[in-house]
Amino acid sequence: MSEMGKEEVEKLIESNTHLKKYLESIANKMDSPTFYTKVPRDLKEEKYPNIIYPTKGVVFIHIYRTQDMENKEYHAVTPTLNDKEIEKRDIVVERMYEKAHLRTNIKSQDDLRKAISEVIDEITYIDEKSGGKLEITRRGKIALTSAEKMSIIYDITKDIVGGGPLEPFMRDPYIEDIHILTGEDVHLIHKVFDMVRTNVFIDKKWASQFSQEFSEKIGSPVSDGQPIADGTLPDGSRVNIIHSSEVSIKGPSMTVRKFSETPISVTQLINWGTMDTGIAAYLWLALQYGRSFFVCGETASGKTTTTNALLPFIPPDRKIYTAENTPEIQVPHPVWQQLLTRTTGPKEGHVDLNDLLKAALRSRPNYIIPGETRGIEGRVVFQAMQTGHPVITTFHAGSVTKVIQRFTGDPIRVPKTFMDNLDFILIQMAVERKGKRLRRVLSVDEIEGYNKAVDGVISRTAFVWNAAEDKHIFKANRNSYILEEKIARNAGYNDTSEIYDEYDRRKHILDRMVEEKIFDYYEVVQFIWTFYREGERGLPISL
Repeated sequence: MSEMGKEEVEKLIESNTHLKKYLESIANKMDSPTFYTKVPRDLKEEKYPNIIYPTKGVVFIHIYRTQDMENKEYHAVTPTLNDKEIEKRDIVVERMYEKAHLRTNIKSQDDLRKAISEVIDEITYIDEKSGGKLEITRRGKIALTSAEKMSIIYDITKDIVGGGPLEPFMRDPYIEDIHILTGEDVHLIHKVFDMVRTNVFIDKKWASQFSQEFSEKIGSPVSDGQPIADGTLPDGSRVNIIHSSEVSIKGPSMTVRKFSETPISVTQLINWGTMDTGIAAYLWLALQYGRSFFVCGETASGKTTTTNALLPFIPPDRKIYTAENTPEIQVPHPVWQQLLTRTTGPKEGHVDLNDLLKAALRSRPNYIIPGETRGIEGRVVFQAMQTGHPVITTFHAGSVTKVIQRFTGDPIRVPKTFMDNLDFILIQMAVERKGKRLRRVLSVDEIEGYNKAVDGVISRTAFVWNAAEDKHIFKANRNSYILEEKIARNAGYNDTSEIYDEYDRRKHILDRMVEEKIFDYYEVVQFIWTFYREGERGLPISL
Protein backbone atom coordinates (compact mmCIF):
# COMPACT_ATOMS: atom_id res chain seq x y z
CA MET A 1 0.00 0.00 0.00
CA SER A 2 1.59 3.29 -1.08
CA GLU A 3 -0.74 5.66 0.82
CA MET A 4 0.74 6.79 4.15
CA GLY A 5 -0.99 6.13 7.46
CA LYS A 6 -2.15 8.97 9.73
CA GLU A 7 0.61 8.47 12.34
CA GLU A 8 3.31 8.31 9.66
CA VAL A 9 2.07 11.59 8.15
CA GLU A 10 1.95 13.34 11.54
CA LYS A 11 5.51 12.24 12.32
CA LEU A 12 6.70 13.48 8.90
CA ILE A 13 5.09 16.90 9.38
CA GLU A 14 6.46 17.27 12.90
CA SER A 15 10.04 16.56 11.82
CA ASN A 16 9.92 18.88 8.78
CA THR A 17 9.06 22.44 9.79
CA HIS A 18 9.02 23.69 6.18
CA LEU A 19 6.42 21.06 5.26
CA LYS A 20 4.29 22.05 8.27
CA LYS A 21 4.42 25.74 7.27
CA TYR A 22 3.52 24.90 3.68
CA LEU A 23 0.48 22.85 4.71
CA GLU A 24 -0.68 25.71 6.93
CA SER A 25 -0.29 28.15 4.01
CA ILE A 26 -2.57 26.12 1.68
CA ALA A 27 -5.15 25.06 4.30
CA ASN A 28 -7.66 27.74 3.25
CA LYS A 29 -7.20 27.15 -0.49
CA MET A 30 -7.80 23.40 -0.83
CA ASP A 31 -8.51 20.15 1.00
CA SER A 32 -5.71 18.40 2.90
CA PRO A 33 -3.45 16.52 0.44
CA THR A 34 -3.18 12.73 0.54
CA PHE A 35 0.36 11.53 1.35
CA TYR A 36 1.96 8.69 -0.64
CA THR A 37 5.29 6.90 -0.27
CA LYS A 38 5.03 5.89 -3.96
CA VAL A 39 2.87 7.53 -6.60
CA PRO A 40 0.31 5.03 -7.99
CA ARG A 41 0.19 5.05 -11.77
CA ASP A 42 -3.61 5.09 -11.82
CA LEU A 43 -3.54 8.63 -10.36
CA LYS A 44 -2.83 9.71 -13.94
CA GLU A 45 -6.59 9.43 -14.56
CA GLU A 46 -7.40 11.66 -11.56
CA LYS A 47 -8.92 14.90 -12.84
CA TYR A 48 -8.23 16.87 -9.66
CA PRO A 49 -5.26 15.22 -7.90
CA ASN A 50 -4.11 16.55 -4.52
CA ILE A 51 -1.14 14.49 -3.36
CA ILE A 52 2.20 14.91 -1.58
CA TYR A 53 5.11 12.49 -1.76
CA PRO A 54 8.66 12.61 -0.37
CA THR A 55 11.84 12.57 -2.46
CA LYS A 56 15.41 12.16 -1.23
CA GLY A 57 16.12 14.13 1.94
CA VAL A 58 13.99 17.12 2.89
CA VAL A 59 12.23 17.80 -0.42
CA PHE A 60 8.51 17.04 -0.79
CA ILE A 61 6.39 17.29 -3.93
CA HIS A 62 2.78 18.53 -4.00
CA ILE A 63 0.86 17.83 -7.21
CA TYR A 64 -2.62 19.29 -7.39
CA ARG A 65 -5.37 20.77 -9.50
CA THR A 66 -8.32 22.68 -8.11
CA GLN A 67 -11.67 23.39 -9.80
CA ASP A 68 -10.54 26.84 -10.99
CA MET A 69 -7.22 25.60 -12.47
CA GLU A 70 -6.76 24.72 -16.12
CA ASN A 71 -3.93 22.23 -15.59
CA LYS A 72 -2.20 20.22 -12.87
CA GLU A 73 0.67 21.93 -11.06
CA TYR A 74 3.84 20.62 -9.45
CA HIS A 75 4.96 22.40 -6.28
CA ALA A 76 8.36 21.59 -4.77
CA VAL A 77 8.23 22.03 -0.98
CA THR A 78 11.78 22.83 0.16
CA PRO A 79 13.42 24.51 3.15
CA THR A 80 13.69 28.29 2.62
CA LEU A 81 15.78 30.79 4.58
CA ASN A 82 14.60 34.06 6.11
CA ASP A 83 16.92 37.09 6.42
CA LYS A 84 18.40 36.03 9.77
CA GLU A 85 18.95 32.45 8.54
CA ILE A 86 20.66 33.80 5.40
CA GLU A 87 23.01 35.77 7.67
CA LYS A 88 23.80 32.59 9.63
CA ARG A 89 24.28 30.61 6.41
CA ASP A 90 26.75 33.17 5.06
CA ILE A 91 28.84 32.88 8.24
CA VAL A 92 28.67 29.06 8.04
CA VAL A 93 29.84 29.17 4.39
CA GLU A 94 32.73 31.50 5.30
CA ARG A 95 33.85 29.15 8.12
CA MET A 96 33.48 26.14 5.81
CA TYR A 97 35.86 27.60 3.24
CA GLU A 98 38.38 28.33 6.02
CA LYS A 99 38.41 24.59 6.77
CA ALA A 100 38.21 23.40 3.16
CA HIS A 101 41.98 22.91 2.80
CA LEU A 102 41.88 20.32 5.61
CA ARG A 103 39.73 17.98 3.51
CA THR A 104 42.01 16.13 1.12
CA ASN A 105 40.11 12.85 0.68
CA ILE A 106 37.18 14.11 -1.41
CA LYS A 107 37.00 12.07 -4.60
CA SER A 108 33.29 12.04 -5.46
CA GLN A 109 30.08 14.04 -5.17
CA ASP A 110 28.97 11.82 -2.28
CA ASP A 111 32.27 12.51 -0.48
CA LEU A 112 31.64 16.25 -0.93
CA ARG A 113 28.08 16.02 0.42
CA LYS A 114 29.34 14.10 3.43
CA ALA A 115 32.18 16.58 4.01
CA ILE A 116 29.77 19.56 3.93
CA SER A 117 27.58 17.93 6.58
CA GLU A 118 30.58 17.00 8.76
CA VAL A 119 32.13 20.49 8.62
CA ILE A 120 28.78 22.08 9.49
CA ASP A 121 28.60 19.73 12.49
CA GLU A 122 32.05 20.98 13.58
CA ILE A 123 31.29 24.71 13.35
CA THR A 124 27.72 24.77 14.72
CA TYR A 125 25.84 23.60 17.79
CA ILE A 126 22.15 23.00 18.40
CA ASP A 127 20.23 25.46 20.57
CA GLU A 128 16.49 25.30 20.00
CA LYS A 129 16.10 28.75 21.64
CA SER A 130 18.47 30.46 19.20
CA GLY A 131 15.96 30.91 16.38
CA GLY A 132 15.81 34.45 15.03
CA LYS A 133 19.03 35.63 16.67
CA LEU A 134 22.74 35.28 15.93
CA GLU A 135 24.82 33.70 18.68
CA ILE A 136 28.50 32.72 18.28
CA THR A 137 30.62 31.14 21.04
CA ARG A 138 34.20 32.11 21.82
CA ARG A 139 35.37 29.11 19.84
CA GLY A 140 33.47 30.47 16.86
CA LYS A 141 30.61 27.94 16.88
CA ILE A 142 27.29 29.21 15.55
CA ALA A 143 24.04 28.44 17.37
CA LEU A 144 21.33 26.92 15.17
CA THR A 145 17.96 25.33 15.79
CA SER A 146 17.47 21.82 14.34
CA ALA A 147 15.23 23.26 11.64
CA GLU A 148 17.75 26.00 10.76
CA LYS A 149 20.56 23.48 10.49
CA MET A 150 18.54 21.22 8.19
CA SER A 151 17.60 24.19 5.97
CA ILE A 152 21.17 25.56 5.83
CA ILE A 153 22.67 22.15 4.96
CA TYR A 154 20.12 21.80 2.13
CA ASP A 155 20.73 25.33 0.88
CA ILE A 156 24.53 25.00 0.82
CA THR A 157 24.53 21.49 -0.63
CA LYS A 158 22.14 22.30 -3.50
CA ASP A 159 24.35 25.18 -4.64
CA ILE A 160 27.77 23.51 -4.24
CA VAL A 161 27.00 19.92 -5.24
CA GLY A 162 23.41 19.81 -6.49
CA GLY A 163 21.32 21.43 -9.19
CA GLY A 164 20.79 24.83 -7.57
CA PRO A 165 17.16 25.84 -8.20
CA LEU A 166 16.67 22.53 -10.06
CA GLU A 167 17.66 20.47 -7.01
CA PRO A 168 14.09 19.32 -6.12
CA PHE A 169 13.72 17.82 -9.61
CA MET A 170 17.10 16.08 -9.42
CA ARG A 171 15.90 14.36 -6.23
CA ASP A 172 12.50 13.32 -7.61
CA PRO A 173 12.59 9.77 -9.07
CA TYR A 174 9.36 10.41 -11.04
CA ILE A 175 10.87 13.03 -13.36
CA GLU A 176 11.89 12.12 -16.92
CA ASP A 177 12.74 15.50 -18.46
CA ILE A 178 13.27 19.03 -17.12
CA HIS A 179 12.59 21.95 -19.50
CA ILE A 180 14.04 25.34 -18.52
CA LEU A 181 13.22 28.56 -20.41
CA THR A 182 14.37 31.99 -19.24
CA GLY A 183 11.63 34.13 -17.74
CA GLU A 184 9.21 31.21 -17.39
CA ASP A 185 8.25 28.54 -14.87
CA VAL A 186 10.17 25.30 -15.26
CA HIS A 187 8.12 22.52 -16.88
CA LEU A 188 8.63 18.78 -16.34
CA ILE A 189 7.71 15.48 -17.90
CA HIS A 190 6.42 13.45 -14.94
CA LYS A 191 6.27 9.64 -15.17
CA VAL A 192 2.68 9.62 -13.89
CA PHE A 193 1.24 13.06 -14.70
CA ASP A 194 3.06 13.83 -18.02
CA MET A 195 3.75 17.55 -18.66
CA VAL A 196 3.36 19.71 -15.54
CA ARG A 197 4.24 23.30 -14.66
CA THR A 198 6.30 23.85 -11.51
CA ASN A 199 6.67 26.64 -8.95
CA VAL A 200 10.34 27.14 -9.89
CA PHE A 201 10.77 30.31 -11.95
CA ILE A 202 13.92 31.09 -13.94
CA ASP A 203 14.50 34.84 -13.53
CA LYS A 204 16.05 36.68 -16.49
CA LYS A 205 18.42 38.54 -14.13
CA TRP A 206 20.40 35.45 -13.14
CA ALA A 207 19.54 32.97 -15.93
CA SER A 208 22.81 33.70 -17.79
CA GLN A 209 24.92 33.15 -14.67
CA PHE A 210 22.95 30.01 -13.80
CA SER A 211 23.46 28.47 -17.27
CA GLN A 212 27.21 29.15 -17.05
CA GLU A 213 27.47 27.64 -13.56
CA PHE A 214 25.45 24.58 -14.60
CA SER A 215 27.57 24.09 -17.71
CA GLU A 216 30.66 23.92 -15.49
CA LYS A 217 29.02 21.09 -13.53
CA ILE A 218 28.86 19.03 -16.74
CA GLY A 219 32.45 19.92 -17.66
CA SER A 220 31.46 21.81 -20.81
CA PRO A 221 31.50 25.58 -20.09
CA VAL A 222 29.33 27.82 -22.26
CA SER A 223 29.93 31.40 -23.35
CA ASP A 224 28.75 33.76 -26.09
CA GLY A 225 31.55 32.34 -28.24
CA GLN A 226 30.61 28.72 -27.40
CA PRO A 227 26.81 29.01 -26.96
CA ILE A 228 25.79 25.31 -26.98
CA ALA A 229 26.95 22.63 -24.54
CA ASP A 230 26.11 18.95 -24.06
CA GLY A 231 27.22 16.90 -21.11
CA THR A 232 26.40 14.52 -18.31
CA LEU A 233 25.80 15.18 -14.62
CA PRO A 234 27.48 12.90 -12.03
CA ASP A 235 24.22 10.93 -11.66
CA GLY A 236 24.18 10.17 -15.41
CA SER A 237 21.49 12.70 -16.41
CA ARG A 238 21.96 14.24 -19.88
CA VAL A 239 22.11 18.02 -20.14
CA ASN A 240 21.79 20.31 -23.17
CA ILE A 241 22.37 24.06 -22.65
CA ILE A 242 21.82 26.85 -25.19
CA HIS A 243 23.38 29.91 -23.56
CA SER A 244 23.45 32.81 -26.01
CA SER A 245 20.33 34.98 -26.47
CA GLU A 246 21.37 35.33 -30.13
CA VAL A 247 20.69 31.62 -30.50
CA SER A 248 18.02 31.08 -27.83
CA ILE A 249 15.78 34.13 -28.39
CA LYS A 250 14.17 34.29 -24.93
CA GLY A 251 17.51 33.87 -23.18
CA PRO A 252 19.44 30.82 -21.89
CA SER A 253 17.48 27.57 -22.13
CA MET A 254 18.26 24.10 -20.90
CA THR A 255 16.94 20.53 -21.11
CA VAL A 256 17.84 17.81 -18.61
CA ARG A 257 17.01 14.16 -19.35
CA LYS A 258 16.96 12.47 -15.97
CA PHE A 259 18.90 9.27 -15.33
CA SER A 260 16.86 6.57 -13.58
CA GLU A 261 18.90 4.89 -10.80
CA THR A 262 16.86 1.67 -10.90
CA PRO A 263 15.89 0.40 -14.36
CA ILE A 264 12.27 -0.38 -15.22
CA SER A 265 11.67 -4.15 -15.27
CA VAL A 266 10.35 -6.05 -18.28
CA THR A 267 7.29 -7.14 -16.27
CA GLN A 268 6.53 -3.49 -15.50
CA LEU A 269 6.72 -2.68 -19.24
CA ILE A 270 4.30 -5.57 -19.86
CA ASN A 271 2.01 -4.26 -17.12
CA TRP A 272 2.05 -0.81 -18.75
CA GLY A 273 1.29 -2.30 -22.17
CA THR A 274 4.58 -1.26 -23.82
CA MET A 275 4.91 -4.88 -24.97
CA ASP A 276 3.03 -8.09 -24.17
CA THR A 277 4.29 -11.34 -22.65
CA GLY A 278 4.51 -12.86 -26.14
CA ILE A 279 7.08 -10.28 -27.31
CA ALA A 280 8.94 -10.60 -24.00
CA ALA A 281 9.06 -14.41 -24.31
CA TYR A 282 10.41 -14.10 -27.86
CA LEU A 283 13.09 -11.65 -26.65
CA TRP A 284 13.94 -13.93 -23.71
CA LEU A 285 14.76 -16.79 -26.10
CA ALA A 286 16.63 -14.43 -28.43
CA LEU A 287 18.86 -13.14 -25.63
CA GLN A 288 19.45 -16.58 -24.14
CA TYR A 289 20.67 -17.85 -27.50
CA GLY A 290 22.82 -14.85 -28.43
CA ARG A 291 20.84 -13.19 -31.18
CA SER A 292 21.55 -9.63 -32.40
CA PHE A 293 18.90 -6.95 -32.63
CA PHE A 294 18.31 -3.19 -32.75
CA VAL A 295 15.84 -1.27 -30.59
CA CYS A 296 14.68 1.60 -32.82
CA GLY A 297 12.37 4.58 -32.54
CA GLU A 298 12.26 8.35 -32.38
CA THR A 299 13.55 10.55 -29.55
CA ALA A 300 11.90 9.88 -26.14
CA SER A 301 10.23 6.69 -27.38
CA GLY A 302 11.74 4.68 -24.51
CA LYS A 303 14.45 2.79 -26.44
CA THR A 304 17.01 2.81 -23.63
CA THR A 305 14.37 1.94 -21.00
CA THR A 306 13.34 -1.11 -23.03
CA THR A 307 16.95 -2.14 -23.67
CA ASN A 308 17.77 -2.00 -19.95
CA ALA A 309 14.62 -3.97 -19.10
CA LEU A 310 15.62 -6.80 -21.48
CA LEU A 311 19.24 -7.30 -20.36
CA PRO A 312 18.38 -9.65 -17.42
CA PHE A 313 17.30 -12.18 -20.09
CA ILE A 314 21.01 -12.64 -20.94
CA PRO A 315 22.22 -15.61 -18.83
CA PRO A 316 24.09 -14.49 -15.68
CA ASP A 317 27.41 -16.16 -16.58
CA ARG A 318 27.92 -14.07 -19.73
CA LYS A 319 30.44 -11.22 -20.10
CA ILE A 320 28.84 -7.94 -21.18
CA TYR A 321 30.73 -5.11 -22.89
CA THR A 322 29.02 -1.70 -23.12
CA ALA A 323 30.34 1.29 -25.08
CA GLU A 324 28.60 4.66 -24.72
CA ASN A 325 28.98 8.42 -24.99
CA THR A 326 26.90 8.89 -21.83
CA PRO A 327 26.35 6.12 -19.24
CA GLU A 328 22.73 5.00 -19.73
CA ILE A 329 22.92 1.24 -20.12
CA GLN A 330 22.59 -0.55 -16.76
CA VAL A 331 23.77 -4.15 -16.61
CA PRO A 332 23.05 -6.49 -13.67
CA HIS A 333 25.69 -9.08 -14.64
CA PRO A 334 28.79 -9.52 -12.43
CA VAL A 335 31.17 -9.42 -15.41
CA TRP A 336 30.37 -6.07 -17.02
CA GLN A 337 33.04 -4.11 -18.86
CA GLN A 338 31.62 -0.55 -18.95
CA LEU A 339 33.41 1.82 -21.34
CA LEU A 340 32.80 5.51 -22.07
CA THR A 341 34.09 7.75 -24.84
CA ARG A 342 36.43 10.62 -23.98
CA THR A 343 36.15 13.93 -25.83
CA THR A 344 37.90 16.30 -23.42
CA GLY A 345 41.61 17.08 -23.12
CA PRO A 346 44.22 16.88 -25.90
CA LYS A 347 42.83 15.62 -29.21
CA GLU A 348 45.34 12.75 -29.41
CA GLY A 349 43.85 11.40 -26.18
CA HIS A 350 40.24 11.36 -27.43
CA VAL A 351 38.47 7.99 -27.54
CA ASP A 352 35.35 7.70 -29.71
CA LEU A 353 32.72 4.97 -30.00
CA ASN A 354 34.51 3.50 -33.00
CA ASP A 355 37.67 3.02 -30.88
CA LEU A 356 35.70 1.35 -28.09
CA LEU A 357 33.91 -1.03 -30.46
CA LYS A 358 37.20 -2.07 -32.08
CA ALA A 359 38.59 -2.74 -28.60
CA ALA A 360 35.50 -4.84 -27.84
CA LEU A 361 36.44 -7.31 -30.58
CA ARG A 362 39.66 -8.05 -28.66
CA SER A 363 37.95 -8.35 -25.26
CA ARG A 364 36.09 -11.60 -25.95
CA PRO A 365 32.69 -10.51 -24.57
CA ASN A 366 29.54 -12.60 -24.97
CA TYR A 367 27.49 -9.50 -25.78
CA ILE A 368 28.54 -6.11 -27.15
CA ILE A 369 26.11 -3.28 -26.34
CA PRO A 370 26.80 0.14 -27.89
CA GLY A 371 24.34 2.43 -26.09
CA GLU A 372 23.40 4.16 -29.33
CA THR A 373 24.59 3.80 -32.91
CA ARG A 374 24.51 7.01 -34.95
CA GLY A 375 27.22 7.07 -37.61
CA ILE A 376 30.15 5.20 -39.08
CA GLU A 377 30.60 3.11 -35.90
CA GLY A 378 27.68 1.14 -37.42
CA ARG A 379 30.26 -0.58 -39.65
CA VAL A 380 32.08 -1.94 -36.59
CA VAL A 381 28.72 -3.05 -35.16
CA PHE A 382 28.20 -5.26 -38.23
CA GLN A 383 31.83 -6.36 -38.17
CA ALA A 384 31.28 -7.54 -34.60
CA MET A 385 28.17 -9.50 -35.59
CA GLN A 386 30.03 -11.07 -38.52
CA THR A 387 32.75 -12.33 -36.18
CA GLY A 388 30.15 -14.02 -33.97
CA HIS A 389 29.63 -11.35 -31.29
CA PRO A 390 25.93 -10.73 -30.57
CA VAL A 391 25.09 -7.01 -30.50
CA ILE A 392 22.23 -4.97 -29.04
CA THR A 393 22.04 -1.25 -29.78
CA THR A 394 19.52 1.58 -30.06
CA PHE A 395 19.08 3.54 -33.27
CA HIS A 396 17.00 6.55 -34.35
CA ALA A 397 14.59 5.33 -37.02
CA GLY A 398 10.84 4.86 -37.25
CA SER A 399 10.60 1.80 -39.50
CA VAL A 400 12.50 -1.27 -40.66
CA THR A 401 12.84 0.23 -44.15
CA LYS A 402 14.47 3.37 -42.74
CA VAL A 403 16.88 1.30 -40.60
CA ILE A 404 18.03 -0.67 -43.65
CA GLN A 405 18.26 2.46 -45.80
CA ARG A 406 20.38 4.32 -43.26
CA PHE A 407 22.75 1.41 -42.59
CA THR A 408 23.27 0.62 -46.26
CA GLY A 409 23.51 4.29 -47.32
CA ASP A 410 25.96 7.08 -46.45
CA PRO A 411 27.82 7.48 -44.16
CA ILE A 412 27.59 3.93 -42.69
CA ARG A 413 27.50 2.00 -46.00
CA VAL A 414 27.11 -1.58 -44.75
CA PRO A 415 26.75 -3.89 -47.81
CA LYS A 416 23.18 -5.19 -48.20
CA THR A 417 24.53 -8.73 -48.23
CA PHE A 418 25.76 -8.21 -44.63
CA MET A 419 22.33 -7.22 -43.25
CA ASP A 420 21.41 -10.82 -42.39
CA ASN A 421 23.95 -10.66 -39.55
CA LEU A 422 21.21 -8.67 -37.81
CA ASP A 423 18.44 -10.98 -36.59
CA PHE A 424 15.55 -8.60 -36.00
CA ILE A 425 14.53 -4.98 -35.43
CA LEU A 426 12.21 -3.80 -32.67
CA ILE A 427 10.40 -0.53 -33.39
CA GLN A 428 9.06 1.44 -30.41
CA MET A 429 7.21 4.76 -30.40
CA ALA A 430 5.56 7.27 -28.10
CA VAL A 431 1.97 7.35 -29.34
CA GLU A 432 -1.20 9.32 -28.57
CA ARG A 433 -4.17 7.04 -27.98
CA LYS A 434 -7.53 8.37 -26.78
CA GLY A 435 -5.85 11.46 -25.36
CA LYS A 436 -3.15 9.50 -23.51
CA ARG A 437 0.57 9.51 -24.19
CA LEU A 438 1.77 5.90 -24.34
CA ARG A 439 4.92 4.04 -25.31
CA ARG A 440 4.32 0.98 -27.44
CA VAL A 441 6.38 -1.58 -29.33
CA LEU A 442 4.90 -1.13 -32.80
CA SER A 443 6.57 -4.12 -34.42
CA VAL A 444 9.27 -6.76 -34.31
CA ASP A 445 10.58 -7.55 -37.80
CA GLU A 446 12.88 -10.46 -38.60
CA ILE A 447 15.69 -10.04 -41.14
CA GLU A 448 15.88 -13.02 -43.50
CA GLY A 449 18.67 -11.71 -45.72
CA TYR A 450 19.59 -10.23 -49.07
CA ASN A 451 17.54 -11.16 -52.14
CA LYS A 452 19.58 -10.74 -55.32
CA ALA A 453 16.53 -10.83 -57.60
CA VAL A 454 15.05 -7.68 -56.08
CA ASP A 455 18.40 -6.27 -54.86
CA GLY A 456 16.88 -5.77 -51.43
CA VAL A 457 16.83 -7.05 -47.86
CA ILE A 458 13.90 -9.36 -47.10
CA SER A 459 12.17 -9.10 -43.73
CA ARG A 460 9.04 -10.61 -42.18
CA THR A 461 6.90 -9.20 -39.38
CA ALA A 462 6.97 -11.31 -36.22
CA PHE A 463 4.85 -9.03 -34.01
CA VAL A 464 2.68 -6.03 -34.74
CA TRP A 465 0.68 -3.63 -32.53
CA ASN A 466 -3.04 -3.33 -33.20
CA ALA A 467 -3.77 0.33 -32.32
CA ALA A 468 -7.58 -0.07 -32.34
CA GLU A 469 -7.53 -2.77 -29.64
CA ASP A 470 -4.17 -1.82 -28.05
CA LYS A 471 -2.97 -5.41 -28.43
CA HIS A 472 0.13 -7.09 -29.84
CA ILE A 473 -0.35 -9.84 -32.43
CA PHE A 474 2.16 -12.68 -32.99
CA LYS A 475 1.98 -12.79 -36.80
CA ALA A 476 4.89 -15.22 -37.09
CA ASN A 477 3.38 -17.81 -34.72
CA ARG A 478 4.48 -21.22 -36.07
CA ASN A 479 6.24 -19.32 -38.86
CA SER A 480 9.13 -17.49 -37.20
CA TYR A 481 12.38 -17.46 -39.15
CA ILE A 482 14.46 -16.49 -36.08
CA LEU A 483 12.86 -18.96 -33.64
CA GLU A 484 13.04 -21.87 -36.07
CA GLU A 485 16.12 -21.26 -38.24
CA LYS A 486 18.40 -19.24 -35.92
CA ILE A 487 17.47 -20.55 -32.46
CA ALA A 488 15.90 -24.03 -32.72
CA ARG A 489 18.48 -25.35 -35.21
CA ASN A 490 21.43 -24.00 -33.23
CA ALA A 491 19.93 -25.31 -29.97
CA GLY A 492 19.78 -28.86 -31.42
CA TYR A 493 16.02 -29.34 -31.86
CA ASN A 494 15.31 -32.22 -34.25
CA ASP A 495 11.89 -30.76 -34.94
CA THR A 496 12.25 -26.98 -35.12
CA SER A 497 8.53 -26.49 -34.37
CA GLU A 498 9.21 -27.67 -30.80
CA ILE A 499 10.72 -24.22 -30.09
CA TYR A 500 7.14 -22.91 -29.85
CA ASP A 501 6.54 -25.14 -26.83
CA GLU A 502 9.50 -23.43 -25.15
CA TYR A 503 8.17 -20.05 -26.29
CA ASP A 504 4.77 -20.85 -24.74
CA ARG A 505 6.47 -21.93 -21.48
CA ARG A 506 8.40 -18.65 -21.19
CA LYS A 507 5.24 -16.72 -22.02
CA HIS A 508 3.34 -18.54 -19.25
CA ILE A 509 6.13 -17.78 -16.73
CA LEU A 510 5.94 -14.08 -17.63
CA ASP A 511 2.13 -14.11 -17.40
CA ARG A 512 2.39 -15.54 -13.88
CA MET A 513 5.04 -12.97 -12.88
CA VAL A 514 2.72 -10.15 -13.96
CA GLU A 515 -0.24 -11.79 -12.15
CA GLU A 516 1.86 -12.01 -8.96
CA LYS A 517 2.92 -8.35 -9.44
CA ILE A 518 6.65 -9.12 -9.59
CA PHE A 519 7.60 -5.71 -10.94
CA ASP A 520 10.73 -4.72 -8.97
CA TYR A 521 13.72 -4.76 -11.33
CA TYR A 522 16.10 -6.63 -9.01
CA GLU A 523 13.41 -9.13 -8.03
CA VAL A 524 12.82 -9.81 -11.74
CA VAL A 525 16.58 -10.27 -12.27
CA GLN A 526 16.75 -12.86 -9.48
CA PHE A 527 13.62 -14.61 -10.77
CA ILE A 528 14.97 -15.02 -14.31
CA TRP A 529 18.44 -16.01 -13.15
CA THR A 530 16.96 -18.58 -10.72
CA PHE A 531 15.15 -20.09 -13.72
CA TYR A 532 18.47 -20.35 -15.59
CA ARG A 533 20.20 -22.00 -12.62
CA GLU A 534 17.47 -24.22 -11.17
CA GLY A 535 14.67 -24.42 -13.73
CA GLU A 536 10.97 -24.07 -12.92
CA ARG A 537 11.28 -25.94 -9.61
CA GLY A 538 13.45 -23.17 -8.15
CA LEU A 539 10.91 -20.41 -8.85
CA PRO A 540 9.17 -18.81 -5.85
CA ILE A 541 5.68 -18.98 -7.42
CA SER A 542 3.50 -21.83 -8.68
CA LEU A 543 3.12 -22.05 -12.42
